[in-house]
Amino acid sequence: MTQARLILDYVYDHEVEHATQVFLTQPTGAGKTIDYTWADTMNQSRRMAAHLISLNFEAGARIAILAKNSAHFMMAELAIWMAGGTTVAIFPTESAATIGYVLKHSGASLLFVGKLDTWDQQASAVPAGLPCISLPLAPNLAANLAPNTDVQTWDAIVARVEPVSARPSRGPDELAMLMYTSGSTGQPKGVMHSFERVTRASECIVNYQTEELGLDFDYRALSYLPLAHVFERAWIECTGFVLGRSHIYFAESLDTFVADLQRARPTVFISVPRLWLKFQQGVFGKMPAKKLDRLLSIPILSKIVGRKVLKGLGLDQVVQAGSGSAPIPAALIDWYRRLGLNLMEGYGMTEDFAVSNTSTKKFSMAGHVGVALPGVKVRIDADGEVLIKSPGQMIGYYKNPELNAESFTEDGYFRTGDLGQLRADGQLKLTGRKKELFKTAKGKYVAPAPIENRFNEHPMVEMSLVSGVGQQAAYVMIVLSETLRPKIKDPEVKAQVESEFTELLRTVNRGLSEYEKIRMIVLMPEPWTIDNGCLTPTMKIKRTKAETVVAEKVDGWYKLPGPVIWA
Repeated sequence: MTQARLILDYVYDHEVEHATQVFLTQPTGAGKTIDYTWADTMNQSRRMAAHLISLNFEAGARIAILAKNSAHFMMAELAIWMAGGTTVAIFPTESAATIGYVLKHSGASLLFVGKLDTWDQQASAVPAGLPCISLPLAPNLAANLAPNTDVQTWDAIVARVEPVSARPSRGPDELAMLMYTSGSTGQPKGVMHSFERVTRASECIVNYQTEELGLDFDYRALSYLPLAHVFERAWIECTGFVLGRSHIYFAESLDTFVADLQRARPTVFISVPRLWLKFQQGVFGKMPAKKLDRLLSIPILSKIVGRKVLKGLGLDQVVQAGSGSAPIPAALIDWYRRLGLNLMEGYGMTEDFAVSNTSTKKFSMAGHVGVALPGVKVRIDADGEVLIKSPGQMIGYYKNPELNAESFTEDGYFRTGDLGQLRADGQLKLTGRKKELFKTAKGKYVAPAPIENRFNEHPMVEMSLVSGVGQQAAYVMIVLSETLRPKIKDPEVKAQVESEFTELLRTVNRGLSEYEKIRMIVLMPEPWTIDNGCLTPTMKIKRTKAETVVAEKVDGWYKLPGPVIWA
């Protein structure tokens, strides 16, 4: 019986069939870029694979990548796979402590280091004796590493090593990657994905996109969400490996992001709710929300205005836009759809290789995450927990058999930890996280996520967090929008903010049960960021950290009279 194709088989076919097609476009600074065809990509990957093979690592050796997104991140992954290794990608914004933990826990044999912003603070995590390879655009590694560390450059290696030949194969059950979760609730866990599961999940995504967009769709994407995260890895990189005709561009930096978008003019664009919100608030910084809403309400002008706004964002060529990684307010989806952007919400996680549910042309109700992708089974447990079986289901957690046993039902469904409801037509609505439920003094459980989404719909709000364990009633902490924060020293602006939030609190509370009602809005003096430890690398709030920062102030807030409090 012929073995089903695996992801490397697709790559080898593209190397021959699409040899001269540009696959990756990498910015190198000052507005310049380098294009890599499939032939270029595989030539470099094969040379690096030959080098890795010469090091005689054990079969399945874990080889780590600490780097921002780049063409050479993807080339390095292909080289690792062809050399018989397992990729361990580390978020480029992680602290030295977390990097050290992942390198030790995974038993990494080698580390690729690429473009980074804080290498001088991260280098201490690299154990003495761990060989390192510097990718193009990386900082000077040797200056921050232990003396006598073996450091070589990618360019030097590929210049002197002959490429590995033929089609090095991997078994379907061999590990392709260890994906360490971003740690929003504690220490990262290593999720094991085999070549079989990665391939079947990637095929599922490609089939979905082909069904929605057609066989000859011109696929251009901008890779900027961290490749260490499953959303980007599955829906951009691995989908690109299977599809073969995609053109993937990379973002150079936050400062050049708009220019990077304008260069790529993506036709497929995925992002996370925090960034979709920031894009919207950037628009409101140029045109007040009420004025834009009025213009979009005029039939003769709405399409013209919508196209102009999308062109300003660099999204006017996008045919399919996706949001994932965290819940997005339904009103935000509706806003983008009014502009003419086909924004779809999906649902997936590291443990199912981001293949679970997604919206489609037929099933796209805002506030829902769509229907199960082909091959996915979804059911709701007696306590409301969403249970999933997916083609991309993980093999298990690395070195954690106890957690593996707890994470699956007897019939093989993964316990997601999410709460949800299934409509009769199969559309799934997420209603919160089991671990995020908390009780106030009123004795009933409060689910924070749906309430937060109501606050997040307001244009003055960047992020919110509902809390109040054991208190007389829940409260909400709010980070003001990026465009509003610099203006709050103005007394008139401050008064307007207090007035708007007082009314917002009334509006939200009218739609809540008595035990859910919010006692007060607390406006935070500083935003939650990755740097201050309150956000994960994918911009999800680390609730425990954010709550710990303010723990000593909470009782004092409850003694204040106002519905709006400046922390």
